[in-house]
Amino acid sequence: MSARAARPAAAEGDGLPEADRLEGAPHPRETRVLLGHESAERALARALASGRIHHAWLIAGPMGIGKATLAYRLARIALDPNALARLDPETGLAAPADSPVARAVEGLFHPGLLVIRREWDPKRKRFPVTIPVEAVRRLRTFLGHTAGKDAWRVVIIDAADELGPSAANALLKSLEEPPERCLFLLVSAEPGRLLPTIRSRCRRLDLARLGERDLIAAGEAALQAVAGGDGGGSAPATAASADRGDLAALAPLAEGSVRRLLLLAQGGGQALYDSLLDLLRAMPRPDQAALHALADTLSAPKAEQSFETFFALLRDLLARVVRHGATGTGAIGEKEADIAARLIRPDTLADWAALWETIGREMASARALNLDRRTLVLETLLRLEALARGDRAGAGLERHG
Repeated sequence: MSARAARPAAAEGDGLPEADRLEGAPHPRETRVLLGHESAERALARALASGRIHHAWLIAGPMGIGKATLAYRLARIALDPNALARLDPETGLAAPADSPVARAVEGLFHPGLLVIRREWDPKRKRFPVTIPVEAVRRLRTFLGHTAGKDAWRVVIIDAADELGPSAANALLKSLEEPPERCLFLLVSAEPGRLLPTIRSRCRRLDLARLGERDLIAAGEAALQAVAGGDGGGSAPATAASADRGDLAALAPLAEGSVRRLLLLAQGGGQALYDSLLDLLRAMPRPDQAALHALADTLSAPKAEQSFETFFALLRDLLARVVRHGATGTGAIGEKEADIAARLIRPDTLADWAALWETIGREMASARALNLDRRTLVLETLLRLEALARGDRAGAGLERHG
């Protein structure tokens, strides 16, 4: 049976939500520009050109820095015999954007590509918490098809740290006995969560956070792609409201992540950050009306992106404040340093670090169980207020501390 008879992943025309798509930005498979990772790209290009490329790669690094974009760039070259024949390792993995292979990869209907990820559950109308074993079992059919002569096949797992236990074990079996000319590309922001046996079978490629210049340039390219329809593919036609000045102002808060920068730019990041600063500087006696107003704003029907931005900003801000309290460095600006000086003491340092973990855990539970957003925001703000008063139990730390 020919591989062309298989359709390994949903095509873009299916119109289903994608867990790995950020609204108002091109998906990584639609992204034409990759900045800041030239050495990693050349390493993959040299390995592919040699014909002796390792069968499994763990592409690791913080979220939103271009890991999946790099994986799709490699896939477009490997799956296109013409592009592979012209591959110059020193120029990276650029492939013609208008080639039939590039369009097939972008639409997820190339017979040599299988993407394993969390997929939308139309019955429950949400994404599963983890990648289920059924998604990985599609590998059997995909790898069982006969590929063309000298043709590569590519399997992208994004994100590999979202694999459930059974799914991870099922993937391990394929990694242990890989077929010829098949590349496994595991994208991971938290490689420590992977089974050691999976990590040991992969060649690891670590990507670093982007420097400010590359970060701003990548953010501009993403917004221009959506606004101009160039490389935006099926991305929602959200107006690109941010300009270079906005991106430059928000860059210090983005932690080197393009995804975070775009979230900030399009999710009211600066206003949310200012609100957080005001609330934390007022602790332990914040304006209660302001707390409830913020919770109302973030729980509005169309505020999902602002909701995600809020929690990303809050956890990053807490991390910097705790770090500054411990080391005297890490805060961005005088306001953050002032918050650290007033809230973080040697005897409360561990409590604030524990609260950072608690907020992350509660956020993950809220996503998994589709909990009420207003309640989560308000409870989080009240936890902050309680700990600022020295009330560990009110902050929810007695249960976990």
